[in-house]
Amino acid sequence: METILESVRQKLPQLRGLNAVVAFDCGEDGQIVIDATGPEPEISDDDINDADCILKIKKANLEKLIAGKLDPMLAFTMGKLKIKGSMGVAAKLSSMLD
Repeated sequence: METILESVRQKLPQLRGLNAVVAFDCGEDGQIVIDATGPEPEISDDDINDADCILKIKKANLEKLIAGKLDPMLAFTMGKLKIKGSMGVAAKLSSMLD
């Protein structure tokens, strides 16, 4: 997960203006919570259940998603990505990472 965390840290500036807390839940592999409610988005240790949007995805698919090798909409329609919470935040997150 350390490699994924580093990739996410590099993309944090792109999430300015998201105004939401987003969590990536990779099951047993761990989770990443991004708090983008302040002026500078940051990785936090907030409880995953406090997130506005939880994206449930396998670690391997999250790596592909962050690297731009997996389209978020395709992942969602194929069942590789499940969204709990705000679909609007998920859509905004997807467009901000393009």
